[in-house]
Amino acid sequence: MNRVRVAGADVREAGSGAPVLMLHGIGGAADAFAAQMSGFPGYRTLAWDAPGYGDSADLPGEPVLDDYAETVVSILRGLDAAPAHLLGVSWGGVIATRVALEAPDVLRSLVLADSSRGSGRTDRGRKAMATRVEELRRRGAVAFAEQRGPRLPAPDADPRAVEQVVGLMSRVRLTGYRNAAGVMAATDHSAQLASISTPTLVIVGEQDRVTGVDESRALADGIPAARFEVIRGAGHAANQEKPEEFNRRVRQFLSDVDGGAR
Repeated sequence: MNRVRVAGADVREAGSGAPVLMLHGIGGAADAFAAQMSGFPGYRTLAWDAPGYGDSADLPGEPVLDDYAETVVSILRGLDAAPAHLLGVSWGGVIATRVALEAPDVLRSLVLADSSRGSGRTDRGRKAMATRVEELRRRGAVAFAEQRGPRLPAPDADPRAVEQVVGLMSRVRLTGYRNAAGVMAATDHSAQLASISTPTLVIVGEQDRVTGVDESRALADGIPAARFEVIRGAGHAANQEKPEEFNRRVRQFLSDVDGGAR
């Protein structure tokens, strides 16, 4: 596996073939896709540390969602990886949705995993983002992760998946997390989903207690011809909890898209 730096972001890279760029959730990092980096044979897999996460630089000032989407586009073009399949988990899916809305020419397909239309859809969602930032500030990253991380996987998830989720969350930086929470709180894609023309798969863990199955179903219902699938026994971190099943379903979707293109 190689690591490259482009547009201020640290990106993991493996394999060859049609590119698949993966965007992690608000409490994650590129390492959240360890099982996917080698799980899509025949594809060039890429996973970023989002701006403000891992080894990636913070975005300047108070970034908006378009700043993250523009970084994705810069990465794809900088790595000669456009058009690519774009896979976003949770917050990463919100960024991926914005890319599909603003720069569909850089995409082959869109995969939204355990994602949402944005936390700005409700007052409760906006307040939850502010509360999380304050908890992180008050507790510190390790205690914050120990308190919040176990809610992401399903209640009976493999302890190794829980450990991975908590470990990644314990590495978040306050500035990066605060910026991510801010753009989530300001986003509601509900009215724009119908204009997405990119082939889309919406996939969610059956026991997702964070964004939930109903929210993923709303995403799929709003995007024309989107495919909707549920992974039994998985929670919000479905790609980490049930990697074989997750990878199998995503591979089938990518194959269908690429087969149709050929």
